[in-house]
Parts: sequence; structure tokens; C-alpha cells
Amino acid sequence: MQIKEVEAEGLKRTYAVTVPKEELSEKLDAKIKEMQPQVSLKGFRPGKVPTSHIRKMFGQSIMKDVVEDVVNESSQQAINDNKIRPAGQPKIDLRANGEEVTNGEADLEYQLTVEMIPEFEPADPEKLKFTRLTSEITDDVVTERLGTLAEGQKTYKKKAKTAKAKNEDAVLINFVGRIDGEAFEGGSLDEHELVLGSGSFIPGFEDQLVGAKAGDKLDVTVTFPENYQAADLAGKEAVFETEVIEVRGAKPAEVDDALAERFGFENLEKLTETVKEQVENEYTMQSRMKLKRAILDELDKKHKFDLPPGMVEAEFSAIWQQVQAEKEAGNLDEEDAKKTDKQLEKDYRKIAERRVRLGLVLAEMGQKADVQISNEELQQAMVAEARQFPGQEQQVFEFYQKNPQAVAQLRAPIYEEKVVDLIIEKAKVTDKKVEKDVLFEEDEMI
Repeated sequence: MQIKEVEAEGLKRTYAVTVPKEELSEKLDAKIKEMQPQVSLKGFRPGKVPTSHIRKMFGQSIMKDVVEDVVNESSQQAINDNKIRPAGQPKIDLRANGEEVTNGEADLEYQLTVEMIPEFEPADPEKLKFTRLTSEITDDVVTERLGTLAEGQKTYKKKAKTAKAKNEDAVLINFVGRIDGEAFEGGSLDEHELVLGSGSFIPGFEDQLVGAKAGDKLDVTVTFPENYQAADLAGKEAVFETEVIEVRGAKPAEVDDALAERFGFENLEKLTETVKEQVENEYTMQSRMKLKRAILDELDKKHKFDLPPGMVEAEFSAIWQQVQAEKEAGNLDEEDAKKTDKQLEKDYRKIAERRVRLGLVLAEMGQKADVQISNEELQQAMVAEARQFPGQEQQVFEFYQKNPQAVAQLRAPIYEEKVVDLIIEKAKVTDKKVEKDVLFEEDEMI
């Protein structure tokens, strides 16, 4: 076997690999001899079929397996001998005629192209400094959260016949929707309670009921959105003949033991304790998220090295696919919606480069610190994933058993969080109290 480097450009290496046909023939003979005891053919006793006959009958088919094995072994040898840490799946380019190789008439020749993980020295966590933002959980915050729960439990009571409906009131209505004078399926309801301002109906519908009173009959004219879920209605104008039966005013629930009982708690004290715990968890998670962002920003700033183009392209492709899907659905944020595809591509390619760089840095730091993921941690992640699909838990577990790549995707975020934990533990972290709005201020996407 001959392995020769033919190209070295940046992080890419290309090797010409040649395996003589004589070596392939020897491996074929060894393979046939190995399988001879299991071969059973008509006219021969089991396990006694001559190797020459097996070669004649199945030689070319077996040789294909031999070639595949040799390619895998020799490419791995090329990587090991040259002390390369691959940044992705190596590319194999066969140069010899495949049929001639499997017929034993030609040497196996191929080119192996592989991108390398760059060599760099990661930052020492003990030399890093960070500020962790925290915020005090006041009684007002808990009271506000309890008020939100009460708001969600409010009831609506009938108002006087002369009362005009306003936003946040509910109206009890009958309606029939028509397009070009014809009623359409799903466009009619009787005694439906609609909360004005809730946005639960087609845009413009609720607005036209503000000021209506019990007994009013009116035509509500609206246009279905272009992306409406029912394609036969999308973009069409409809008129809803609407009758207002009642106008109802909102009455928030009281923050008391009765409210607590609605949520399954013994009393208000128990509900308040639980709400406070939830708020504390939210603040803790937000504080960690802010600190993690600061850590990633600092690591990005401290490390500059060449990135494997294939890794960047794969990351960008995944991001770009999502961006295009959001664009088609009209869900791009306001700032991105103003940009051309060229501008978006430039911005998101930078994000892809940052993610690849940080992924390599965290991986290197974790490797130096011998960060490991236990089977128990991986199992917990699978259980958490399975819980998102009630009734299909077994199928989820079987999916991961059959897909090592899916398991790797589960492993990656666990590993990242453990490396971040390591950095927080070893770095100098100073706590700083800030207002709630500062703690929950939204960061830019990374």
C-alpha cells in the first residue's frame, strides 16, 4: 500500500492511495478462506466447498466487500499516520476503473481529501473574568405573577342592553359568513363568545364590533390573509352577517384561596410559594443565559484561527434553510425583512463562522479538562425528548438506538453546557445586581 500527500492547502489535505492488485487478491483469498466453513452449495458437503469454486462463483461480489474494507482501513491509516483530526467525513474519489479492480485486473487507486481540525491553544478558564447579572425577586414581582394567573381565570357577566362593547369586553354573537353572496363551510356560528381585542378572529373582525350593543345587527366585512390556512379562502373578501346577543364585561378572579384551588393547590399560601419558586427558577436560568452569552463573546474575541470550510458551509446551510423557511412564511424579524438575500447571507455566514469557531473552542477546552458525558446523562436527555411525544415514547427510544447521528445531536448540547459549567467554576465570576428589565433584555442572535 502506498499513501502519498498530493495537496496541502490551508486545513485541507489530499492523499493519493494505491493498493496493489496483488494485495487485494491476498485479502480476497483470506476472506474466502474465512467464510469457507459457512458456505453450503449443492453438490458439496457443508463447509467443504473448494476455495477455487467459491472464488469462481462469488469472487467478484466478495471482492467488492474487500475493496470497501480496504478503502476504509487505508483511509483511516492515512489519517492516523499523518496525525490528522478530521473536521468532517473524508471525501473518497476512486481513480481506477471499479470493474477492473473487482475483477482483479487493476490496482485500487483513489484520492482521499480531508479537512483538519485547526491546531490552537484554547484560553485558560482560570484567567478569564466575567460579571454575572442577578436581580432581586421582590414581593411585587410575585404579586404581579399572581395577578396574571387571576387575569387568565376571569369571567364575563352580562352588561346592560344599552352598554356599548369596548376592547376586552366579550360579545355573544351569531354570524353567517358569505363570499360573493354565498355562505361558505365553517363560516357560521351561533352563540359564540368573542373577546374583543383578543385577536382570535380574522384581522379587522373584532374592531368592527367595538361600540355595538345587544340587539344590533351589522355586516362585518373582512379580507382573509393571503397565507390563511384554508387555501380556498386565502385573500378573499367575506361579509359576515352578525347579530349581537349580549355584551359581557370582564370580571377578574380574586387572588384568594379559591383561585389557588382552581390550580390544584390547598390554599393561596401554597400557590404563592410555588409561583415564587417558578420566578426564582426563571431568574436563575436567565442569569445563567446572560453569563453564558458573555462567556461565548469572550471566547470568540480571544480565538482567531482558520476554520474548516466544510464545517462552516454545513452550519451556514442549516441556518440559511431556516431563514428561507421563515422568509416564505413571513416570519422574518423586522430588521431582517428589510435586507436583501445578499445582505442576509453575509450576516448569517458570520453567525455560522462564529458558531463553528466556538464549537471548536469549547470542544478543545472540554478535551483538555477531560469532560465526559455519562450514560445516565444521555439517558436523561432521551427521556426528556421522549416526553415531548406522549404515547410514542418507545418509538423515540428506538429511533435513537438506530441513529448514532441523532444521539450525537443529543450529546452536543449536554457537552457544551458541561464545558460552560467548567468555565464558570474556574473563572473569576463577580455578581452584579441589576433591574429586572436589564436581566431580561433580549440579546442579539448568535
